[in-house]
Amino acid sequence: MPERKNVGYIGLGNIGKPCARRLIGGQYRAHVYDIAPEPVREMAAAGALGCGSVAELARSCAHIGVCVRDEPQVESLLYGEAGILAQAAAGTLVAIHSTVTRDAILKWAADAGAHRIRLLDAGISGGAQGAEAGTLVYMVGGDEATVAEAAPVFKTSGEHVIHAGPVGAGMVLKLCNNLIQYMGFMAMSEATRLAEACGLSADKVYTAGRPNGVVNDNMLRFVGGRNALAANGTAEQMAAIFGPFGKLGEKDLDCALACAEQMGVELPATARLRESIYDLFLNRA
Repeated sequence: MPERKNVGYIGLGNIGKPCARRLIGGQYRAHVYDIAPEPVREMAAAGALGCGSVAELARSCAHIGVCVRDEPQVESLLYGEAGILAQAAAGTLVAIHSTVTRDAILKWAADAGAHRIRLLDAGISGGAQGAEAGTLVYMVGGDEATVAEAAPVFKTSGEHVIHAGPVGAGMVLKLCNNLIQYMGFMAMSEATRLAEACGLSADKVYTAGRPNGVVNDNMLRFVGGRNALAANGTAEQMAAIFGPFGKLGEKDLDCALACAEQMGVELPATARLRESIYDLFLNRA
């Protein structure tokens, strides 16, 4: 029986934890790390190898997935004497799953190359539900051979692995994907508001729009969940539950707009959506 490949996963949040869990057993030996100790203990109880530091994980793994919130968090993991670039062996493959700017990916890939480490951008779509079900979509930037090497790891939690192009292309595709999703949320929110003002329910909007592809399940789940909490909860509960998603929306759209500015492309609707995305999640837009 071939020796199991050591695969590391850093960032055990609502998407990272189920992704890491799907690496346990089979052909992989899963190593996990998170700044919070509890999810590491939980994953260790499930059969993963819990690591006490980034350096410990980096020294042990041939493939490392990074799924944290933003660019500063990724940089804190990559750089420094105890970071991935200093501690991982030559040839290690690092996949960045966090949604960040294209410029950051290009910089990190160049710095990784100087350490003889291979870095891919591998944005993911499908949320926690997709991670649990193993139906995520991976949008990957890198050379063909490296993407093919990483694909079996991605397929433990992904139904589709799309090779977008060279390094950076996967992140651009992810930013486009998120932009479309947020636009859809806003459209569903406003359509529902109009329908309800005229005595129709959100379900009617869904019933009409679902068969012809105008409305999708994500749009309905978002507006339904948000509106239910807004009707029965407090402003503090809205801020606690939906506020963090609104902040992620701001971050993601900032990344898309930064890329557009760099490429000389105008995205006026996206710029307007960025101004109201937080209010959208709190049912104020």
